[in-house]
Amino acid sequence: MATLQQEHRFPCAQCGASLRFEPGQARLSCAYCGHEQPIPQMDDATRGTALQSVDYHDAVANALPPEEIEETTVVNCATCGAQVEFEEHVHSAECPFCASPVVTDTGTHRHIKPHAILAFKLSERDAHDKMSAWLKGLWFAPSTLAKYARSTGKLNGLYVPYWAFDVATRSSYSGQRGTYYYVTTGTGKNRRRVRRTRWSAASGQVSRKFLDLLVMAAQSLPRANIRRLEPWTMADLQPYNADYLSGFRAEAYTVELPDGFEIAKERMEEQIRADICRDIGGDEQRISSLSTDYSDERFKHLLLPIWMAAYRYRGKSYRFIVNGQTGRVQGERPWSWPKIAGAVLAGLALLALAFFIAEMGG
Repeated sequence: MATLQQEHRFPCAQCGASLRFEPGQARLSCAYCGHEQPIPQMDDATRGTALQSVDYHDAVANALPPEEIEETTVVNCATCGAQVEFEEHVHSAECPFCASPVVTDTGTHRHIKPHAILAFKLSERDAHDKMSAWLKGLWFAPSTLAKYARSTGKLNGLYVPYWAFDVATRSSYSGQRGTYYYVTTGTGKNRRRVRRTRWSAASGQVSRKFLDLLVMAAQSLPRANIRRLEPWTMADLQPYNADYLSGFRAEAYTVELPDGFEIAKERMEEQIRADICRDIGGDEQRISSLSTDYSDERFKHLLLPIWMAAYRYRGKSYRFIVNGQTGRVQGERPWSWPKIAGAVLAGLALLALAFFIAEMGG
C-alpha cells in the first residue's frame, strides 16, 4: 500500500517566521509581526461528509485507500515510551509526558491518518490558572510544588490520539430479578420489620448503538486520569487540518486499532450491563450470562487537545493534565512525608494537651 509523507510548515506571509494556531480562534498568528491568517472553514454539509467514520474491518485487513495512510517523523522517549512529533530544527528537548531529556534520534511512524481534530479552546495562561488552582487544593504537597505552580509551571500543548468507535450491539442475557418484601419478626419490644428479597428468573435482549465511543490510542498517560478529563464536546469536531497543529505537538498512536477496539468493548460492556439491569427491573438485579454481537463497526482517528506539565520530585515524574477544551484538570500528585509526619506529631501533641487539661480539671 502506498504511503504519504506529510510535512507541515506554516511560514508567515509577511516576515517568514512560524505561524501559531491561536486557541479558541480560527486563525494562525505571527508573534513577530502580528500578521494573522484565517483557517479555512467548511460549510455544515461538507463538514458532515468529511467527518464520516471509516469501516473498521477494512482497516484491520489493511484495505484502506492510500490517502488514509501517512508517515510522520517521531521521537520515541526511552523512559515512558511516548512517541511525539517535534519540529525539524529541534535536536534535543524534554519529553512532555515525563520531563525526561530526549534527543531527536528520529524514526518514522506509519499510521492511519487523523480524520478529525478538536482544536484547543483554552490558552496556555488560562490552562495554567486552572492547573494552579487545582495544585493549591492538594493537601500535604511538597513546598516546591507551590512554587512550581506559581512561576515555573510551563505547560506543553499536545494533541493526544484517540480512536472513536461507532458500533451497533445486540446482547442476550439471563439473570435474576430481586423484589423486596417485608416480614414482621419478634414479639413485644423485640418486634421489628425486616426487608427480604424474592428472586425470580429473568432473560431477554437489549440493543444499543454506540457513537463516538472514545479510547485513548496511547499509553503515555494513565487511562484512569484521561477518562476523568471527559466529557469532550464532540459537536466541536473539525475535519483534520494541519493548521490546528501549528505551534503544538502531536503524539502518535501506540495502541493499534484492534487493541483499541478490545478496550472499547470493555467500556461498552459497562453500559450494556446498566441497560440489562434496567431491562430486568425490580429492586435488585443479578446477571448470570451475557453474550454480545457487534455489527456495523466503524471508527475515526481523532486528535484531542490537552495542556500538560511534568514535575519531577525526588527522582520521580508527576504529570498534570488540563483538558484543552473544557479546562478540567487531573493529575498524579506527590506527597510530602515530612509534612505528613509533622501533621501527625501535631495531632498527637494536641491530643496529649487535651488529655492533660482534662486530667487537671478532673
